[in-house]
Amino acid sequence: MNSQPLLSVSTGPGCLDRACRLTRPAAMRPVRTVASAAVFKGETEIGIEHHGELYRLRITRQGKLILTK
Repeated sequence: MNSQPLLSVSTGPGCLDRACRLTRPAAMRPVRTVASAAVFKGETEIGIEHHGELYRLRITRQGKLILTK
């Protein structure tokens, strides 16, 4: 059995406490990061439901990401 987590999430350096998150401008706050391989799991296209709408996120042949509604 594989004991590695399915998603590897990183919040980046700094801002581990609430005070830091409240005082730093949004552009300087770390962003939660998820590896695309963990999201796609070998597929080239996934569906994302957001506010009742379906979006498609796909990987192109050039390795770029495209999000469409």
